[in-house]
Amino acid sequence: MTTWIFRRPKSCGCVQKGGTAPIVDVIDYGGQVTAHGLNLLCGPGNDLVSATAMTAAGAHIVLFTTGRGTPFGAPAPTIKIASNSQLAAKKSGWIDFNAGTVADGEPIAQAAQRLFDLVLEVASGKRSKSEAHGFREIAIFKGGVTL
Repeated sequence: MTTWIFRRPKSCGCVQKGGTAPIVDVIDYGGQVTAHGLNLLCGPGNDLVSATAMTAAGAHIVLFTTGRGTPFGAPAPTIKIASNSQLAAKKSGWIDFNAGTVADGEPIAQAAQRLFDLVLEVASGKRSKSEAHGFREIAIFKGGVTL
């Protein structure tokens, strides 16, 4: 059975996008997944800190959606998903998947299949763009500002 780990939602929109699956556990920062199903991970909203925490919790691949682009790579293979085609074109060196094609008219089912195929390829050893560029960073949560 597949286990999904999501970081703490930063907004009501994030909660709405989470779907309707039942939450099986809420993991403390630094904790590990112990239950199959949808797990929520408590942690800060900082991208790299939360991706590091997800990897420490047991994530094997990080799917990172972005509307502005960010070049980091988590300790686990990190698939960058652009929410718009302009970003995907402008930052093609570090965006792995363009989901903006849905807004451009591609059927959701077709885009979902392309993403699923990419996840399977990365899980089978294909390097994500951040991996190909050697970007695998970590960031540990601390009190105060994280840069």
